[in-house]
Amino acid sequence: MPRRLAGKRLAGSGVLVSAFALAGCVMGPNYHVPEKAAASQAVAKAPFHEAPTTPGVTADTLPPRWWHMYDDPVLDKLEEDALAANTELRIAGANLARAQAFTRVTEGQGELEYSVDVMAERARLSGESFLRPNSVPVASIGEVKGAVNYQLDLFGRIKRSIEAARADEQASAAVIGAVKVTVAAEVAKAYIGQCAAREAQELAERQVEINEHALEVAKRINDAGRSSVGGVTEAEHRLALAKSAVPIRRARARAELYRLAFLLGRAPADYPREAERCHEIPKIERPLPIGDGAALIARRPDVRVAERELASATARVGVATASLYPDISIGVSGGAFGFIKDLGTAPANMWGVGGLLHWTIPTKSERARVRAANAEADAALAHFDGVVLDALRETETALAMYAEDHNRAVSIADALVAAREEAKEARELREGGRTPLLSAIGGQQTEIAAEIADSDIREAVALDQVGLFLALGGGW
Repeated sequence: MPRRLAGKRLAGSGVLVSAFALAGCVMGPNYHVPEKAAASQAVAKAPFHEAPTTPGVTADTLPPRWWHMYDDPVLDKLEEDALAANTELRIAGANLARAQAFTRVTEGQGELEYSVDVMAERARLSGESFLRPNSVPVASIGEVKGAVNYQLDLFGRIKRSIEAARADEQASAAVIGAVKVTVAAEVAKAYIGQCAAREAQELAERQVEINEHALEVAKRINDAGRSSVGGVTEAEHRLALAKSAVPIRRARARAELYRLAFLLGRAPADYPREAERCHEIPKIERPLPIGDGAALIARRPDVRVAERELASATARVGVATASLYPDISIGVSGGAFGFIKDLGTAPANMWGVGGLLHWTIPTKSERARVRAANAEADAALAHFDGVVLDALRETETALAMYAEDHNRAVSIADALVAAREEAKEARELREGGRTPLLSAIGGQQTEIAAEIADSDIREAVALDQVGLFLALGGGW
């Protein structure tokens, strides 16, 4: 009987009978989300802590395509185009295809294996191989052999391998969801940024016009000897600052358009021209649906990725444990071997039915692999907990930021109303001849400054909304 240094190779009906007695003993733990996992805790599934103090939100479920709430056809088209052509999504799709192929390979371990061997040669065989003292004649020798083998998965190694591969495939599918969530949010941010930059550019240009008028008036007054040179210098200073804001706004608008082109899988010069026409910050006119912690955990794709990675790591504990036990297979073979002219005749035909047990006797290293697999499962659980807790943190933070910027927006809107009223009163006093022209212009300067502040905070609120949708995991 041949022996191997790595272990033992045994064949025989007695061994097979003993092996079959162990059938159904699948090694390793059966996977389920642990009760001690963060996702299983009641506090993680509860309503959000910030929800009661956040204005304009509701506990309704977030719709998959949250950007429809802006009622903006241009944004809708940009989102759909990005989700169809974004390069990161193409990478994630290719990775999923690779994971699917690997799953098919793993599943093939549990299928019948077929083999065919065909050999023909002109040779002189050794006389001693036939126990003859002299040589044998040269002859044409051939062999035709076919076999069917099946691996008996008595200890669940194949079953657990398939479980791990399928979990990896599902994790890759969830990665696509995570990329979609990010792409959807980035497209919305870029579009809002371009709209805000155009709006801010127009306000900055108006501010330049007002300050040019103020400088002109200051010069006339100075030339008439009714004011000091300092008034002109101050007006020049205000005008220079106002002019410096215009190029920044223009550059930002172009940068956001190029960013949209990238997200849509295009070259910069092929940026979406329809987005260029937006000059007003998009806004949502309805309460924001945020759901609760349970809905967040079920929806966020990165949580799904971490949970599937935990399932895969758990299955690999079973793979490592099953590797401590024998591999057993059964097979049927048949064919013919001999002189080519005799192939297919009774003297040359052969067949066989039997089983094979191969066992590499476990050493400390094999048992250490089991401990390593258990440690990897523990690490996967810790990672899963971290992803869940981070998702909750991101959402609570996004709610807090949105609430505070919303409150700031209300105050700045009140300030804008007051500034407009002040400018109106100054204009009426000027028309009645009861105040100098520079006072009326000062009212305009105050009003345009308030409009710029209002534009900035409305952009911040819009971006906070997108950040909240990103934290909630919407968009896939």
